[in-house]
Amino acid sequence: MKRSLAYAIAAALLVPALASPAWAADLPTFDPHRLSQEVRTLSSEAFEGRGPATPGETKTVDYVVAQFKAAGLQPGGAVVDGKRTWTQPVPLGRFEIVGTPSFSLTEDGRNIALTQGEQIAVRASMDGSRKVDINHAPLVFVGYGVDAPERNWDDFKGVDLKGKIGVVLVNDPDFESGRGDFGGKAMTYYGRWTYKYEEAARQGALGMLVVHETAPASYGWATVKNSNTNVQFDIVRDKPAAEHPTLEGWIQHDLAVQMFKAAGLDFAALKKRAQTRDFRPVTLDGVTFSAHYDVDAKVITSQNIVGRVEGARRPDETVIYSAHWDHLGVGAPDAKGDRIYNGAVDNATGTAALIELGRAFAHAPRPQRSVVFLAVTAEEKGLLGSEYYATHPLYPVGKTVADINTDALDPGGPARNFSISGNAKLGLLDRLIALAKTYGMSYAPDPHPEAGSFFRSDHFSFAKQGVPAISFESGNDLVKGGKAAGEAAGKRYNRQHYHQPSDEWQASWTFTGMAHDLRLLYQLGYELADSDVWPEWSKDSEFRAVREKTADQRK
Repeated sequence: MKRSLAYAIAAALLVPALASPAWAADLPTFDPHRLSQEVRTLSSEAFEGRGPATPGETKTVDYVVAQFKAAGLQPGGAVVDGKRTWTQPVPLGRFEIVGTPSFSLTEDGRNIALTQGEQIAVRASMDGSRKVDINHAPLVFVGYGVDAPERNWDDFKGVDLKGKIGVVLVNDPDFESGRGDFGGKAMTYYGRWTYKYEEAARQGALGMLVVHETAPASYGWATVKNSNTNVQFDIVRDKPAAEHPTLEGWIQHDLAVQMFKAAGLDFAALKKRAQTRDFRPVTLDGVTFSAHYDVDAKVITSQNIVGRVEGARRPDETVIYSAHWDHLGVGAPDAKGDRIYNGAVDNATGTAALIELGRAFAHAPRPQRSVVFLAVTAEEKGLLGSEYYATHPLYPVGKTVADINTDALDPGGPARNFSISGNAKLGLLDRLIALAKTYGMSYAPDPHPEAGSFFRSDHFSFAKQGVPAISFESGNDLVKGGKAAGEAAGKRYNRQHYHQPSDEWQASWTFTGMAHDLRLLYQLGYELADSDVWPEWSKDSEFRAVREKTADQRK
């Protein structure tokens, strides 16, 4: 679920500061040492990877609430006995495979066992199944698994997938060529694996297996394994089978090639054909798939954490800063035997940023509008905490000015630029770009739009409800080392640390870049909160129509 880092995670030593705006004396300063200590605490072994519904959650909630209190914020969560609390309860379905699952292929009568986490990574079923017994299910290649009438594109062509397992490519049909009906290199939601599972359910498939390839997925197999073979969560749904097929998983590219070859098919040739709208589903004759495992399913309650500064004149209008507090918890060991997924960069950095932004607002003159500091749960499980808030808001979305999200910030030195997740067009970004210029910082459009970052951070949950929303990305043009160093550091983080136990606090991190960037984000939010401005989506944005449905609330 979580985005890949397109930008640098540079463990730089102290570096020259960027230019500050002329009115810098009027802005709060952010202490790199305090940011470092907060990240170090949140990502320590004691917090056990901050998994929802674990002792690590309890420690995390207690810690963040204590920090919000110490910062001077007021509770902004659910109302209990007439008073605001510090949290918003989030009911979630919790799903876990019991014991060791059994997976196998049959190729021309020959049985081939598959090992969870190696050739295949299957998620615990979330369609309501408690016991999964799939015996020799046919496999059907359905291209990119896209049904997009507005693009005159249908990969299914009426194929009957009942009792069958779909095999699907990740990303969009035009990812390879960089041009076509799906935005070229920029991923649409059709390219996200979440969409492909949702479409599998709509098509009546028994399951869907996504073929992993590092470039179109934008992350390696280690990320797939670590994200899919542990405990899964979902919001509580009335009809879960309408959103999930029984089997949801990934397979290694080499296994897919082998499967196709056993069926007398050329994987590369069919992949090429799938990039055209004339593609038709292809059954892998002579190849079947079996799976056997039990699922432990229960409903648990996790927590969003909410602090608030009440507006002085229009407290019913709200600016939100958000970040997710969770990570992957305790999972499969890495090569060194480490099982704790500490999540220092992802997202102890964003959570620390939220605490310190809250501190700055609590000690500033109260703006006209209210400002909410929202630390959400279960981002790593599919943006679930933010989805729950956005669909069960504590403060009306129609009167929510904007969401400014912080996710996986660079704990090193400053950069000369910044970006956001994805390349959305909205007035909120225009304001940020204009402010950044006063800091000597330029805007760099997402250099890897094929990674689909816009759909992989919590701001997306707000965007779906029409709220102007961005997720801030640290820059890649480092003051020390330039773009070469920034890009290299970002690639190194993705390869070696993202969603792995090695995402741990480093003593060499200076946090000077975060301290600098937080002044910019503070100013953006404060100016919005102390005004009557309502940022808008661009006229061609898919989120504009949703926003306009609540226009009467903003008059």
